[in-house]
Amino acid sequence: ISPRGAGYLFGKSVVAQFCQTNKLEKICRAHQLVMEGYKHMFDDTVVTVWSAPNYCYRCGNVAAIMELDKDLNSSFKIFNAAPDEVRGVPEKKPPPEYFL
Repeated sequence: ISPRGAGYLFGKSVVAQFCQTNKLEKICRAHQLVMEGYKHMFDDTVVTVWSAPNYCYRCGNVAAIMELDKDLNSSFKIFNAAPDEVRGVPEKKPPPEYFL
């Protein structure tokens, strides 16, 4: 179990076994902060893609979108957060009454 208790940790051997059992070449996953926007691991059998630039307005990370062509070759578009002066800040609204 992960240090936060929110998932499982895994390594190269588990990934290799999972891919072989399920006849997969690659696992594409998300929901783990990657400062570079994406990261290949375990001999390119896993790629993590993170699509939230400057996560929580404080991490300073870039974000990425993975694109696949018709032959399933991947490429990545990297992008930064919008500058503060052009980014709209959502209004704080009171919670709906059904939460009160």
